[in-house]
This record gives sequence, structure tokens and C-alpha cells, in this order.
Amino acid sequence: MNANPSCPAGTGTAAVDRRLVPITLDERSYDIHIGRGLLADDRSWDGLPKARCALVVSNETVAPLYLEAVTARLRGRYAQVLSVVLPDGEAYKGWDAIERIASTLLQAAADRKTVLFALGGGVIGDMTGFAAAIYMRGVPFVQIPTTLLAQVDSSVGGKTAINHVLGKNMLGAFYQPQRVIADLDTLKTLPDRELSAGLAEVIKYGPIADAEFLCWLEQHVDALRARDPESLAQAVQRSCEIKAWVVGQDERESGLRAILNFGHTFGHAIETGLGYGEWLHGEAVGCGMVMASDLSVRMGLMPAEFLARMTSLITRAGLPVKAPATLDVDRFMALMRVDKKAEDGEIRFVLIERLGRAVMRGAPDALVAEVIRQHCA
Repeated sequence: MNANPSCPAGTGTAAVDRRLVPITLDERSYDIHIGRGLLADDRSWDGLPKARCALVVSNETVAPLYLEAVTARLRGRYAQVLSVVLPDGEAYKGWDAIERIASTLLQAAADRKTVLFALGGGVIGDMTGFAAAIYMRGVPFVQIPTTLLAQVDSSVGGKTAINHVLGKNMLGAFYQPQRVIADLDTLKTLPDRELSAGLAEVIKYGPIADAEFLCWLEQHVDALRARDPESLAQAVQRSCEIKAWVVGQDERESGLRAILNFGHTFGHAIETGLGYGEWLHGEAVGCGMVMASDLSVRMGLMPAEFLARMTSLITRAGLPVKAPATLDVDRFMALMRVDKKAEDGEIRFVLIERLGRAVMRGAPDALVAEVIRQHCA
């Protein structure tokens, strides 16, 4: 990826009406459709798997806005179109939701060709994908992300999961969708707090893979928060291109793909320690990126200016840069040892060794403790 640390004016990818970003995974390959008005465009729905039954999974916030538009498109393609509307929020990302999805399918005698559609943010996408992975040992599903975070990250790449009380996303599967339909018009109804949360997952792509994109984000973060259509289109497209490049090389996170978790080790500890839903995922990741940037500096990988730069950008994105004071060092460390990237009890972090390049490393507990103390409110 591009690792040029300079900041040329105008860096970024031109917006287009519809852009297809391919995920190349042999027989599991698919396209990410990015553009405006995609829910109403027949091209978004053409070529999907044929089946008797389709099930749309959404939540109480998104369903009143978009469920009827989606089901109307599906009725001409499937003889039976079902829907499940779940409570909204990270706190509901568990077995109860999976049970509701499975019960709806079984009561309708849905067979193994049934297609599931995830209409919502990252929580809905993760749960629907996990349900698709385990129903009759696997049925096809389609991602229809309606939040910025889901469009640039969680809907892409096939990671599906639910939470456990002891850890975030601890129960899940790698299971690829048939397609991702990222309609940028759905971002118009996104609350400001959710938009900022999504910007965290956009920002991470700069330091880990594309220094020029980081520069572009610094120049356009205000336009992104103001929902400038062209800026949003560029941000979603470039984010998906980077993630597609990474996932195409490491589908199951055995190596390179771990860099996508920049800020997530600290962030997941915040989410779990506070209780799911207290902070949005993107808020925790934003703060986690500040902490991971500080650790990169303390490990001698990056200059101090990098921490100041990341703190400024994340603040401008409307995200917290201080962790909750209720999480002390011992609690933080204990939660991070449960992280999926930990090995033999050693916490491993995604750190930045130069702009546009990340590495996975362990770090001395004493240095990590210094970071936690420095960044707790």
C-alpha cells in the first residue's frame, strides 16, 4: 500500500455513481456496491442466489426507514419474504437474537437455499452473518449496511460474531456474504454520534496502509462530518479498497489481516469493561487508536508528533481520546489478555512502525500500563 507520508492537496479517489470494489477469494469472491440510490436500483439485486424464501433482519431503528423499500424489491424475486426486527444496540448482540432469527426460519420451513439480508449497522450484519453461517450449516446472505462504520468495515470481509459477557465477538465464524450493497443515501438518516463512530474505522486505514489517505482525511474530516456526498463517497470507496486488498491476502486473519485491528485491543477492553453499548464501537476504537499510537511512540517506532497528529484527527472527528477512569490498569490488562490476538497470555497490539505500515507486536506490561494511566480520564 502507499506509505508516502507527505500530504499533497487533493489526494483521494474520485466519486462515482456506482463503484464495484471486488473481494477476490476464489469461489467466495463478491463485489461491494457503493453509490447513491442503490436500494431502488435493480442492478443491486440482480444476480443474487435464487431461492423460494428470503429473510430480512433489521432493528427497531432502521426498519421503519428502509425495511419496506428492501422487502418490496425482494418480493419480485422470492416467493416468500420474511422479516425479523430486533432491538437496537450492542447490548443485544447475543444468543437471544440468533434464536429469534433461527426460530423465524424454522417456523417458515426455510430450506438451505434461503437467503438472509442484513439491513442495518455492524451489529445486525454480524448477527445475520453468524446466523447464516450456522443455519443448516450455512445459507447465503447479503450485507446491506446502513451506517458508515458498517459500510467501511464490518460488512466487508466475512467476520461474523456475537458477544459473550467475558469478551466482544468471541463467538463467531468467518463466512463471506454474496454481496455488499452500500447505499450512501442511508447515511443521511445516521445520527451525528454514529457518523463519528464510523469515522474511526475510516481513519484507521490511513496509518496502517495508506499515508496519503491519512493526509486526505485530515483535509476532509470537516466535510465528512458535514456529510458532503462526494467526500463520503471517496472515504467509503478508499476504505473498502484497502480492506479488500488485505482480506484478499489473508481471509482468516492468520497474519496481515490483523492490522485492521489497529486500536481495537484497547477499544474492545473499553467496550467490555463498561458494558456493551455504553460506548459505541467506533468511539472505543477511536480512543484505542490514540492509546495504540502512544504505545507505538513509547516502543520507539514512531516520533511523538505521530501521537499528536492522531489525537488531533480523532478529536476533530468527534471521538473521545480519553478512556473511562472507571477502568484501572489491572482491569484493562485483564480484559486485553482475553483479546483474540493474545497468545499464551501475552497481549499483542497492532502498532505503527511508519506511516502506512503496521505491525503486530507484544509490549512490556510496564509500557502498556503507562499508556493506560496517561489516557484514562
